[in-house]
Amino acid sequence: MNKKMSSKLLLLAEKIQTKQAVVGVIGLGYVGLPLALEAVKSGFVAIGFDKNRDKINSLNQKKSYISDLQSIIVQEALESERFIATDQFELLQQTDIIVICVPTPIAADKSPDISYIEEAVMKIQQYMTTDTLVILESTTYPGTTREIVYPMIEQCGYTVGNNYFLAYSPERIDPGNMHFNVKNTPKVVGGLTEDCTQLAKLFYEQALQTKVHCVSTPEVAEMEKLLENTFRQVNIALINELSKVCHAMNINIWEVVDAAATKPYGFMRFTPGPGVGGHCIPVDPKYLLWIGQQYGIHASLIDAADKVNESMPKFVVERLTYYLNMHHKQLVGAKIIVIGVTYKPNVNDIRESPALNIVQLLKGMHCDIQIVDPFIKDMPTVSLTPQLVQQADGVIILTNHSMIDYGIIDSHANFIFDTRQTDYAFNNENYYKL
Repeated sequence: MNKKMSSKLLLLAEKIQTKQAVVGVIGLGYVGLPLALEAVKSGFVAIGFDKNRDKINSLNQKKSYISDLQSIIVQEALESERFIATDQFELLQQTDIIVICVPTPIAADKSPDISYIEEAVMKIQQYMTTDTLVILESTTYPGTTREIVYPMIEQCGYTVGNNYFLAYSPERIDPGNMHFNVKNTPKVVGGLTEDCTQLAKLFYEQALQTKVHCVSTPEVAEMEKLLENTFRQVNIALINELSKVCHAMNINIWEVVDAAATKPYGFMRFTPGPGVGGHCIPVDPKYLLWIGQQYGIHASLIDAADKVNESMPKFVVERLTYYLNMHHKQLVGAKIIVIGVTYKPNVNDIRESPALNIVQLLKGMHCDIQIVDPFIKDMPTVSLTPQLVQQADGVIILTNHSMIDYGIIDSHANFIFDTRQTDYAFNNENYYKL
């Protein structure tokens, strides 16, 4: 840390190092809740804030509402008496560190909707005390920390680097990832001042015990996050577009990808699918498109990739129609079993899921749709049985959950259209891949 730091800054740094600092996390979703619980595991007291009373009640009943976060972890945190879940934002007065982990969706005109960030900062304005470290983790456009959060806090008489500290550190949560989580994924931090950066770095090192990479400004950290997911968006779009070309030429796209992946350098494996989902990949590139437009730049490659991925649900329905016709059936009125509607396997997250778009397209063609998804509770689903599969015209796999009994599908389906390259080794002679 800077040797010229004020005594107040040194005191906050010492509280972080000794884990006497109280951590407040605003937003208890896929990002905020794991962060709060990991901080508790590391010895901090954490207060989790959310305006959704159902989430608060669930946590206080020791139940997790995130599929890959076990309820036992919530239970242990509560029983340690170092974790509080609440919708009483006045408790922000008790915190030394406030981390903002709220949603950042896209507005109807595809511009960034940062209203949740602004709402969180208004709570901070109302209740924050002096010498607090504020960190924004929500994915957003470059400039949000400096142009939105900073002036809102300064309106209350605070001075950054003097009696409060402000930094940006992008979340890197990947729901369902069994190898990387909030604890072992390196963090990136960029503060408004060097002391802000160093305090945020110290916090993450103590709370997550992970590597922290410091950058020069919040804008660099904000742009870095957009780069991560736009990189994925563009490469997925490339493979999805190539899958259309390969289908037209009667070439197996999966065999093409497998062959290319044998190259030990210069190639990274991406696979085709029914589209992109979750908060990050469908949304983050639009933030980058928007901020580019504000500076007179049209990011044409990103825009094209976005359009390719958005076209995939329609392409999937066209392919499904093709396979139905092969079996002398029409799409209109067809009885279809849909396997999985979450945006990725083994999570209960349906945000921006392309499967939902496909289901709506099929319903628009008066198809009789039966959804099988063990992770979904908020829409009608059915259990997978041999009779259900036998009576259907076909089965389409939109999300390849590992809990599905693919043997039932393999043995009884009239045909199977797999859009995800499911790991199960199907023997059904009418098995087709995207």
